[in-house]
Amino acid sequence: MSETWDSAGFREQVQSALDAFVDGQEALLAPLGPDATRLVAEARTAVRGGKRFRAAFCSWGYRAVRPDVADESALVRACASLELLHASALVHDDFMDASDTRRGRPATHRAFEGEHRGTGWRGDPEQYGAAAAILLGDLLLSWSDELLRRCGLPIAEVAPALEVFDRCRSEVIAGQFLDVSVQARGRADVDAAMTVLRYKSAKYSIERPLHIGAALAGASEGTMQALSAFGLPLGEAFQLRDDLLGVFGDPATTGKPAGDDLVEGKRTVLVALALDAASPTDAALLDRSLGRPLGEAEVGELRRIIDGSGAHAQVEAVIEELATHAVQALEKAQLDPHATAVLRGLAASATQRVV
Repeated sequence: MSETWDSAGFREQVQSALDAFVDGQEALLAPLGPDATRLVAEARTAVRGGKRFRAAFCSWGYRAVRPDVADESALVRACASLELLHASALVHDDFMDASDTRRGRPATHRAFEGEHRGTGWRGDPEQYGAAAAILLGDLLLSWSDELLRRCGLPIAEVAPALEVFDRCRSEVIAGQFLDVSVQARGRADVDAAMTVLRYKSAKYSIERPLHIGAALAGASEGTMQALSAFGLPLGEAFQLRDDLLGVFGDPATTGKPAGDDLVEGKRTVLVALALDAASPTDAALLDRSLGRPLGEAEVGELRRIIDGSGAHAQVEAVIEELATHAVQALEKAQLDPHATAVLRGLAASATQRVV
C-alpha cells in the first residue's frame, strides 16, 4: 500500500483512546474488588493489537465527506468504538467456536477456565470460563455504544451515526446466529455461506464503519449509497481472504492453529465450493472431517482436496473481482481525492493481507 497517511500513528492513537477508556472503566469498577479488576484486565488484553481496519474505514468515511476535522481526538474515540465492538464479537466468537487461542494467546474463555482450574475453585472450570467470556463480550459491546455516544463530538452529529451503529450491531449478532445454525445443520450451499459472510463480517468490517464515519460528518443518502457500492463488495472480499487464511494461513503469522476453520467446522464459501466440485470420495472425506480434531497430516489432506477441487483458485478469483468492483465504485463516488487515495490503499491492504 502506498502510504498517503500515517497508518501506524493512527493505530497508536486508537490504542491510546482504548487504553484511556478502559482506564476510566477500571476506576469506575474498582469498588467491586479484585474480580472486577480481573475482568477489566482481560478486557484490556482483548482490545490490544490488530490491524484496526474498522477504525480506519470509519475515519476515512468521515474524511471522505468532511476533510477538515475540527476535533481529531473526538473522531479517534468514535472510530475506536468500533474496535470495542470487534473485540466483543471475537470474545463471543471464540467461545462459540470452542477456539483455544486468539492472536497467539489463550482465548478469553480458556484463560478464565485456566484460572479456575489453577486455583482449585469449586464447580466446573469450563462453565466458569464460558460465563466469563459471555459477560466480557457483553461488557465490551456495552462499552462500544458508550464510547461512541461520549466521543466528544456534538450529539447532533453523533445521533445519525448511532442509528447506523444500532443497525450494525443487530446485523452482526443475527449473522453470527446464522453461522452457528449453518454449522449445526452441517450443510450450507454457496448462497447460504455468502449470506453468513455478508452479515456476520462483511458489512460490519467495512461498509458500516464507512457509514458511521460518514454519518458523523453529515453525509447525504447518496453518499451513503456510494460508500455501500465500495464497502460491501470490499467487505465480502475481506472475509473471503479471511476464510482462505483460516484454512491455508501460517499459524506463526495468524496466531491460530493450522486449518483452524476446518477444525471448527466452518461452512464457509470456500468449503461449500469444494464440496460442490470435489470427487464424491473427497467431498465425503471433507464433509465428515469438518468440526473434529485434526492432525497436521489430516489438515494437509483436506487442503489438498480444497486445492484440487479448484475452490481455492475460485475464491482467489472472486476476491480479485470483488476488490476490482469496489475500487471502480470508489473512483466513481466523487469523494474527497485524498480520502479516495487512502481508501484505495486500505482496500488493497484488506484483501491482500496474510493475517
